[in-house]
Amino acid sequence: MTTLFPKAILDLAAAVLDDYRRAGRRLTTAESCTGGLVAGALTEIAGSSDVVRRGFVTYSNAAKVEILGVPEAVLERHGAVSAETVLAMAEGALVRAGDDAHAALSVSGVAGPGGGSPVKPVGTVWIAVASREKKAEAHHFVFPGDRAAIRLAAVEAALRLLGGRAS
Repeated sequence: MTTLFPKAILDLAAAVLDDYRRAGRRLTTAESCTGGLVAGALTEIAGSSDVVRRGFVTYSNAAKVEILGVPEAVLERHGAVSAETVLAMAEGALVRAGDDAHAALSVSGVAGPGGGSPVKPVGTVWIAVASREKKAEAHHFVFPGDRAAIRLAAVEAALRLLGGRAS
């Protein structure tokens, strides 16, 4: 089978799907810097539609506001690459998905090669996981490499964060 993803990512995606499937739960994604790659990795696995019913790619701030309901004040105060924004993205995705999701994962970051700053250098990524039962959590990463390496590292980190959270 030809695939865009390394075997390690596909193995993680399959494990996440198995966990959610066994628990009878579904998840959704809200992605910015990964541009849908987390959802892509999950849906690369045959039969994923019983766990993943929808995902949101909200690359621009306007899309984050319009599609996910991220408050403009959060973006103005903290920027798109922040704990506050990914928490609002995950919570917004969970609300927008309705009965199609028990959990939501969001990702926002600076994949480069430009766009970095001393405070948020290229490679900075925030990932959040929200569920209907647990308080949302945000996680900060700084990944090395070029744009492709940073985006794949973010996908892998996101899948690792989803692992074991289905129950």
